[in-house]
Amino acid sequence: MESKTKNKKTRAQIESMAARAFNGLGLANGEDAVTELKQGWFNAAYEVRLADGREVILKIAPPLDAEVMIYEKNIMATEVASMRLVRQNLAIPVPEIYFFDDAHDLCDADYFFMEKIHGDNLEHVKAGLPAETQEAVEFHIGGIIREINGFSGTYFGYDGNPDLRAQTWKEAYIKIVESVLEDAARKNVVFDFGYNEIRAAIQKHAPALEEITTSCLVHWDAWNPNFFVRDGRITGIIDFERAFWAEPLMEAQFRQFSDSVTASMRGYGKTSFTAAEEQRNHLYALHLALVMHTECFYRNYDTDGVFNFSRQYLGATMEWLKAN
Repeated sequence: MESKTKNKKTRAQIESMAARAFNGLGLANGEDAVTELKQGWFNAAYEVRLADGREVILKIAPPLDAEVMIYEKNIMATEVASMRLVRQNLAIPVPEIYFFDDAHDLCDADYFFMEKIHGDNLEHVKAGLPAETQEAVEFHIGGIIREINGFSGTYFGYDGNPDLRAQTWKEAYIKIVESVLEDAARKNVVFDFGYNEIRAAIQKHAPALEEITTSCLVHWDAWNPNFFVRDGRITGIIDFERAFWAEPLMEAQFRQFSDSVTASMRGYGKTSFTAAEEQRNHLYALHLALVMHTECFYRNYDTDGVFNFSRQYLGATMEWLKAN
């Protein structure tokens, strides 16, 4: 996926960044010492082979002057902090962060080097796995997400943006969605529903948010491309940049696209929902749809897949919120 937020660098620049991170160590010989990883939608990423043969991953944030959405402020620092936090729990297979640099002298943005995960990207191989292996992998994912949610916070909202925090989940959720609507308005985004129509649907169901009184760490972006698998087990989970303090039902594993109970839900240990939880599930689906649709106007993707899906998803979610 091509996106205008991807902050690509030359081999010489990457060699300087690696030398700082690894005590003067250079890159291995050969053009394949630096390979761009093109699957991501926001950051630039590279697989890097060092002169001593080690293979590491480099991730580079958008440049400081890049136009990003409000909630995306300081998200690389959030990612590093979240990954270092969850490594305390050995049940969460998160790669080690080797070096994080926010000095902006060698590079015009934050960057970090991390451990390379051994395994295949789940997005690429899932369809070719036997059905029982797919189910086992999904079940394992549910358990990993439950472990991530085991870390508790002292507020609701985003670590990198104090303006999107609150002491109650209801207040934080409304702030977060309002920030997305503000981002959309800045780009003159026209949804299939008026802005005030969206706000009215949120206010109708907002009392259901009041049930949540304690926050937990939520990955939020735990889709198949952010997992690696080997021998029927998840070997790694990445991309904690959009992590924040919320409630577990904000996780991707609870964004149901059908009425069936999934293996990841069973792995998590959550297979049924109260009426209030159903309301929150649809409020969180609304947030996801708004983010996905609005980000298209900031990233200038080279395909219209995200735009078309988010428009359809927003329609289905608003239909439920208005009818119930």
